[in-house]
Formats: sequence, structure tokens, C-alpha cells
Amino acid sequence: MAIESFSTLECFIRSAEVGSFAEAARRLRLTPAAVGKNVAQLESRLGVRLFQRSTRKLTLTEAGQRFLSEVKDSFGTIQSAMANLASAQGQPAGLLRVSMGTVFGRLYVLPLLGEFLQRFPAITPDWHFDNRQVDLIGQGFDAAIGGGFELPPGVVARRLTPAHRVLVAAPGFIQGRAAINQPEDLLELPGILIRSPQTGRVRAWPLTSRWREQRPLPLRQAMTMSDSDAACAVAQQGLGIALVSLPFAVPYLRAGLLQRVLPDWYVDDGNISVYYAGHKLLPGKTRAFIDFVVEQFAEQGLASAFDALEVL
Repeated sequence: MAIESFSTLECFIRSAEVGSFAEAARRLRLTPAAVGKNVAQLESRLGVRLFQRSTRKLTLTEAGQRFLSEVKDSFGTIQSAMANLASAQGQPAGLLRVSMGTVFGRLYVLPLLGEFLQRFPAITPDWHFDNRQVDLIGQGFDAAIGGGFELPPGVVARRLTPAHRVLVAAPGFIQGRAAINQPEDLLELPGILIRSPQTGRVRAWPLTSRWREQRPLPLRQAMTMSDSDAACAVAQQGLGIALVSLPFAVPYLRAGLLQRVLPDWYVDDGNISVYYAGHKLLPGKTRAFIDFVVEQFAEQGLASAFDALEVL
């Protein structure tokens, strides 16, 4: 494939993904005029209009939609093959764009960076820390780490750890109160609950016991936070019982700043996984990162460290 044709196709595909010549240009590090010109040349060569253009948005025509569906996967495969062949001395190389949660990434992924770069010195990390789910393909990420959301089309996942949520409180909050032995004992106690940054809602979680029994969570909503680490910090002040993602609670539990409430009960929120586009031929840099993270999480025993039935 000629370089000119490859660049023209890439301009079309990225513009279709983001619905904007300007945004596609930003991601391709070109000018909007250059992207528009490439797309116009492609339309001229094909003899059809691929986009409906307006001052507000860019939308695919019926012919554009059909053309995108026919070329997108093949283009991704060719792009991956070229990236792999271009790797430095046969080793994975290039800019590695990864999205992950702010605190989770800092606590459990960033400490792996030194070892990763020792193994793959030709890879340049470009890591983004955001607690919101990203559009992996549309925003041009190679991979993302997170959990608690459904997989969009074209994205696959490899499991890292369970995504369990647990109830925690400061030792001083528990002392002097009536014993909490069953979920019903939480009734009317002040709860520190998590409001989803995606939906803005506080989810009504059911509790699951180690015996697989389920009960409703009767905790009174005294306040909400959009982040489990913030909820842990508030609970540490003795202001209530927090329902938090276990990886965020682990440092507080190990330091004795918080303790589990109803340690035989938890919320099952699926898994924390590493996500990536489901291409048949992944770029070497992406495959290296995925395999490395899965390996390290297994070797460090983080799957058991984040299992609510093992962490008291």
C-alpha cells in the first residue's frame, strides 16, 4: 500500500470515529486542513461522498458507513503489522497510551513501571489517570485498566483481580456501639456511599455472604463520594460506614486506620481487567504491556489481596 493511500485511509477512519476533522487532526498530529484534504482526495478517488459536512458535526453517508465497515478491521491489522515490523531491533517499541483509575494506577500499576521499562526500553509510556471509563478505540488508547462496566463492541478483556466492594469503618466508630453481626444491624447507621461518576447515581448494591446468601444493604445514606479513596478518608474520621472498592481500602486496613464491618459479607462487582481492542494482530507494545501486567498481578498475589473472602 502506498504511504499516501495509507495516510488518506487513516484520516478517513479517525474522522469517522470522532466525528470531527479537527479532533482527528489533533490525534494524528496534522492540521484540520490536511485531514480534510486527504478525505476529499479519497472521496474523489472513490467517486462517492463519504461524509455529510455541517458547521456543527461530521456524519457518515450511507456509502461512508459501508466503506468504513469494510476497511476498518483490515486497516487495523495492517497498521499493527507495520508497527510490529518497525519495532526497534525486533523488540516492542513505540508510544503506549494506557488509561487507568487515578488511585488504583498510582498504588498498583505505577510501581511496575521500572521493571517494565527494563524489559522494554524502546516503549514510551503515555499513561492517563482518570476514574471515568474511556472510549478505548475512539480516543486512541492502546489499553485501559478498570472494572465494573460492560465491554463495548470491539473490546476484549483479561482478568486481573476480583472487583469486590467491602464495608469499612474507623475502629473508634465501631467501639461502644451495638455489635454488627448481620446486615440488618446496619439499619439507620450513617453510610458513606459511592455515587457513580458515569451515571451520577448511588447504586443499590446487594450484599453477598461467603455462603452465597444475598441480602439488601440497609445502610442509611448519610453522604456520598465519587471516589472510594475519598470515602476511605472520610470513614477514617469516624463519620460512618463506607462501602468501598477493596483495592482502595487495603492500605487503610493494613495500617489499622480502618477495619472491616461484616467481614463475611461483600459486594461482587465482577472483575478488574486490562482492556484492549480485539485485533487479531495486536501491536507488540500492547501485547507486551498486557502480558506483563497480567504476569505481575499474578506473581504479587494481588488477586487474593483483593478478594473480600480472604482480606479481613
